Amino acid sequence: MTLGRRAALGSAASLAAGAALTGCTGHDTGHDAGSAARATVRRPGERITLTFWSWVPGIDKPVALWNSLHPEVRVEVEKVSAVGGAQYAKMHAAITAGNPPDLGQLEYAVVPGFLLAGGLAELGQYGAGRHKAAFIGWQWQQSVFAGGVYAIPQDSGPMGLFVRQDLLDAWDIAVPTTWDEYEEAARAVRRRGAHIETFAPTNGNRFAGYAWQAGARWFAARDGTWVVHIDDEPTRRVADLWEGLVRRKLVKTVPDRQNAWYKDIQTGGIVSWLGASWGDALLAGNAPATAGAWRVAPLPQWRKGENAHANWGGSTTAVFRRTRYPRDALDFAVWLNSDPRSLQLMIKGGYGFPSARSGYASGDLAARRAFFGGQDYSRVFAAAGRAVDTSWTWGPAVDTLYQRLGDAFTEAIDEGTSFRRVLTTVQRQTLDDLALKGLKAEAG
Repeated sequence: MTLGRRAALGSAASLAAGAALTGCTGHDTGHDAGSAARATVRRPGERITLTFWSWVPGIDKPVALWNSLHPEVRVEVEKVSAVGGAQYAKMHAAITAGNPPDLGQLEYAVVPGFLLAGGLAELGQYGAGRHKAAFIGWQWQQSVFAGGVYAIPQDSGPMGLFVRQDLLDAWDIAVPTTWDEYEEAARAVRRRGAHIETFAPTNGNRFAGYAWQAGARWFAARDGTWVVHIDDEPTRRVADLWEGLVRRKLVKTVPDRQNAWYKDIQTGGIVSWLGASWGDALLAGNAPATAGAWRVAPLPQWRKGENAHANWGGSTTAVFRRTRYPRDALDFAVWLNSDPRSLQLMIKGGYGFPSARSGYASGDLAARRAFFGGQDYSRVFAAAGRAVDTSWTWGPAVDTLYQRLGDAFTEAIDEGTSFRRVLTTVQRQTLDDLALKGLKAEAG
């Protein structure tokens, strides 16, 4: 599909999803009366402080720049842990307690869940729509439901394959271009005493990226009903691949981005990582002794010659419904994610591919070129980003879905049961979860 066709599908999906979110809950996503009633217009000369919860590396620097330029609207950052969804559990608890921050970092996947919980301010009533053209279309649409705007897009995370090129060259192993070749490479790497990767059972976000690339459609909204199809054929294909690699011990099963995994990355115990564009900073920061040895390649394809890609992560700056100053919070969110000075600082921090249409050059996105042996790896991710099928739709309660996947995959690995059974179990659990939230849901 062309980008225009994909964007149109994404827009239609957002409208349908908004109806499905609100059809049974009583929330009005087109107008947030509660937020409007609490909103306070800042008086001329009045100084206020907004709180902002985020985990983005280096976010303190653009916030400090904002504070120097806007002393009347100070923003205070509180770093929250992004391990295992801890940041979202904390945010939901704060919403329930009635004391959320003014702004928060939300990935695209969890925006519907926070909207369903009644936690987000509808920003269209404060003029968010006039900023739409500053951002990439499909990323803007990720936070639009039933015509309401619920967050400002920050970045995306097109996926790629990070490889230890030095070790693969020394072992005469070609970088895989298909998943069949990936499995062959895994065998060859294992014969050398290393592992090609880890299948991290609790990383539902990355597994969703695999399924996305394979052509899965986990959620759709139709006539006010959520259609859930986690147990679909593309996802089964992904589950079969990884189950085979796990059972033959061709991959590890340690969590990625935790201590044991970092040690393997540093020592060559693991020689590749299926990651996202923001992973350049993560690898460079945690394995500095391997500088120059890494390269980035496109994701392996299911059929040779295809060009299917996916997105892992990507996030927004959302304004919580209970803020007293939604207009000022919106101004900050737009500035943070579109001002060229802010973008440059976040790029240096390693936050991903900007959602803004301008304010940076493509070369800026390869900020760690030396670590990758001089490769302009941003080109790989840029090409992947253009090939992402943006008709993928996120449903509500995705953070719970990830926990369900993590529990079920962990149990399957421990007990030797089928990965396909994981999909059947989690689909049933997800349908039950949506029903408990008062939403209409059916199996796809």
